[in-house]
Amino acid sequence: MKTFVLGGGCFWCLDAVYQITRGVTSVVSGYTGGSVRHPSYDDVCSGMSGHAEVVAVTFEEEIVPADVILDMFFSLHDPTTLNRQGYDVGTQYRSSMFYTDADQEQLFRAAIERNQPQWDHPIVTEVVRLGTFYEAEEYHQDFYARRPEQGYCQVIINPKLAKARKYYSAWLTA
Repeated sequence: MKTFVLGGGCFWCLDAVYQITRGVTSVVSGYTGGSVRHPSYDDVCSGMSGHAEVVAVTFEEEIVPADVILDMFFSLHDPTTLNRQGYDVGTQYRSSMFYTDADQEQLFRAAIERNQPQWDHPIVTEVVRLGTFYEAEEYHQDFYARRPEQGYCQVIINPKLAKARKYYSAWLTA
């Protein structure tokens, strides 16, 4: 099993796609990269805690290669915008990858290089060592699956799911 901690804007979007990815055994929404201990969603949304909204994606590499998980990450958000994803603005929405060791850092940097040609502007995704990961509140976990009719899900997440199905259908369960 391998776990990547990735931030691509709102954690609900990444969660929705990785939840239906073959070989993914767990997706946990949370916060990392900040200075406040045990931050709440309100703390993170204030922009004052320094945390990013992230998902910890645990997967079986024998079923889904690490490169697929990372390439999906770069296709599900705009890694060229600093501290912003669509209407979501603030450092908590930054594009970020949090590594646990030198091998993971190398994988992340290689993924940036591999995906840069897909974008007209430079990728600004931060690659930093993982500090403390704080699990987000229960209502953030598996958000899309629990509330697919919610407005944010319909307008923001559904198009990302459609894009994932278009380019990664071989890796998805639904």
